[in-house]
Amino acid sequence: MIKLKLIIVAGVSATAVVLISIILFTFGRKKYMLNLKGKTQNHKDIELFLKNNEKLSPRRYNYSDLKKMTNSFSDNLGEGGFANVYRGKLPNGCLVAVKILKESKGNGEEFINEVASISRTSHVNVVTLLGFCFEGSKRALIYEFMPNGSLEKFICSNISKAERRLGWEKLFQIVVGIAHGIEYLHKGCNTRILHFDIKPHNILLDKDFIPKISDFGLAKLCPNRSSIVSMLGTRGTIGYIAPEIIYRNVGDISYKSDVYSYGMMVLEIVGETKNTNVRVDRSSEKYFPDWIYEHLEQNFELDFNRVVNEDEVLKRKMVIVGLWCIQTDPTTRPSMSRVIEMLEGNVESLQIPPKPYLQPRAAENFSTIESSVTLF
Repeated sequence: MIKLKLIIVAGVSATAVVLISIILFTFGRKKYMLNLKGKTQNHKDIELFLKNNEKLSPRRYNYSDLKKMTNSFSDNLGEGGFANVYRGKLPNGCLVAVKILKESKGNGEEFINEVASISRTSHVNVVTLLGFCFEGSKRALIYEFMPNGSLEKFICSNISKAERRLGWEKLFQIVVGIAHGIEYLHKGCNTRILHFDIKPHNILLDKDFIPKISDFGLAKLCPNRSSIVSMLGTRGTIGYIAPEIIYRNVGDISYKSDVYSYGMMVLEIVGETKNTNVRVDRSSEKYFPDWIYEHLEQNFELDFNRVVNEDEVLKRKMVIVGLWCIQTDPTTRPSMSRVIEMLEGNVESLQIPPKPYLQPRAAENFSTIESSVTLF
């Protein structure tokens, strides 16, 4: 009797295991098929986009071509959250940077954004896209090679003066060049392009330190050249994101959002590139624009009757322009055309703008300082 019960229990258990296995297999297969269907649809969407934009798109390469031009990806130039970049060489000897997008960006949005936006550009201050690869899950972008890397490494506070190598005149030229590049994206293209990720890391420098705006993975095209765009979610990098992108009651999202990011970058250039350091207590961490204004009140006397050197004039221009660009209300920020006029005009004609208003808690989402910084 006991043996019979054990046989019955064993039979029921085995049946249950089989049923559970069938259910799990069926569910797993269904989920796999849905994922596969989604990936297949994404692949079709990208292929359709590339076909519809053949005239705009640069040369298409196979993945085997990328391995040849990069010597099997042996020279890594940098690694980010969404891509790895390798040095390469085209058959004609031209040096290139090959950006391999990671598979985590499976829906192809960043890839399409880059190809769609940069393919429409041709400007000395915007990086040139020479080709791309779309083969299965492999997605890559091929850019002109920038021997001096990104602007970021030249303005970090922990590098020595000898390593920096860039004086105020050269930095000012870079700031003006970036402004021209953004103005072109906003006004010079047939399709207005909003970058949404202007920051030192995305500014590349060629052999002559001419700046090139790069990384259009978050860019948004405005075919009808509208000033206001709709956006779901937040895009950009903390420290450079315009307030209206996070707090929609601040104002409309538009090309003025790029102006804000540019202003924060310019202020960072001035604040981080310095001759002497003044220690800021880490316990008094501050919103960066607030810190700028405090030091303006203490050290920035606009007495233009006294003799000042050229470096100080350039720094003053950058600070005032940067402060205008980071006004909380987007409508009070200048256009990039106006920014260029201010930078290339006389410093005497520039006025310090009102202090941007932002609630302390909201400011935490933007930019703080907690290291050695000085302004003048």
